[in-house]
Amino acid sequence: MIFSNLCIHSCGTREDTVSCFPTNPINVSLNLNLPAYYNLNQVGGWVYINEQQSGTRGLIVVRASDTTFKAYDRNAPHICPESNTTLEVQDNIRIVCPKDNAQWILLTGQPTAVANVPPKTYLYNYDPGSKVLNIYY
Repeated sequence: MIFSNLCIHSCGTREDTVSCFPTNPINVSLNLNLPAYYNLNQVGGWVYINEQQSGTRGLIVVRASDTTFKAYDRNAPHICPESNTTLEVQDNIRIVCPKDNAQWILLTGQPTAVANVPPKTYLYNYDPGSKVLNIYY
């Protein structure tokens, strides 16, 4: 009985976002040598990306370590999109949903209040030689 209960609760799949989360192709190339992206040259630096092919509301891109980045969708992952559900960075340390004050740690995406799922993240490639960061989905 205990084994069956463990299997049922540990083997199920979990959605990373609500079912109404918009799915758009993501294909962004950032040259970190350009002034608009200088913040991404230091750990903890972040920028909003609102270019073509950066999703329905854009991205939050953060340098999480010397060698890693996080590219978060700005749509709140835990509620259906509305005018006040675009994620924002506060105090350079957290991401916040204005509608319900859900919060996540900027560097990791770990939820800290209200939501129980992290922001939607996207894959990336980074070439340190050319300092070009490509984000895609």
